[in-house]
Amino acid sequence: MRFVRCNAGAGPRWARIDGEQVRILSAAPYAGGQETGEARPLRGLALLPPAEPTKVLCVGLNYKEHRDDERGPDTVIADIIAANIKDAPAKKDPILFLKAPSALVAPGEPILLPAEASRVDYEAELAIVIGRRIRRARDRAEAAAAIFGYTLANDVSARDIQERDVQWMRAKSFDTFCPLGPWIETEFDPVDRGLEGILNGEVRQSASTGMLIADPVELVRFASQAMTLMPGDVFLTGTPSGLGGLRAGDVFTVRVEGIGELSNPVAADPA
Repeated sequence: MRFVRCNAGAGPRWARIDGEQVRILSAAPYAGGQETGEARPLRGLALLPPAEPTKVLCVGLNYKEHRDDERGPDTVIADIIAANIKDAPAKKDPILFLKAPSALVAPGEPILLPAEASRVDYEAELAIVIGRRIRRARDRAEAAAAIFGYTLANDVSARDIQERDVQWMRAKSFDTFCPLGPWIETEFDPVDRGLEGILNGEVRQSASTGMLIADPVELVRFASQAMTLMPGDVFLTGTPSGLGGLRAGDVFTVRVEGIGELSNPVAADPA
């Protein structure tokens, strides 16, 4: 099933997609929301980020070929890896970091380029939405049961700030730096699905989720050993190689086979 969060009448509402309509829910589906009997046309509905997380978790360098960017022409990425994660290619544990939930932005809303950053990169990613509280999962089965579904994300990153700060949170957490959507797909199998990052109609990133070093279930199991994951929390699973910069006027699209597309325009931050 597919669930959306949307503006439908009396403010933000959750709904289940049913063909060309949505069925309004009383609460988030991962919080036990039930259908109210209300319906709205899906066409023209203003979508919101499909989660209300206490935290947005991310994993760095989780595609083999992204780790290999250290040896490629992108010297900014190479410098970050050399300075921060010297043993990244051999590291066995996932490299976790956080984005601020205030970075979330809806499908179609602009990614705003801050004046403080000279380079802002796209990162196309598959994202997990947590459906139940989980702490110190005993095994993969318990971790898998905590996953409500999957959506798409763009882990927008101020790359020059990431390099200067050493730790990553500020560079990853500017307002609008986490486009999320368009919906949660609960019947998605993340094994060997195509993922693309598309800049102005040109495919810049292309990989299979089968290339993930730590798969979604392992990411949830591993993270739960350190922190309690709550319903609605979002977990970005990493980006493949092919990173590049964004400029005002660009449009960046994340596409994942079996879920759909997430597109956002890019603009200068007017603040």
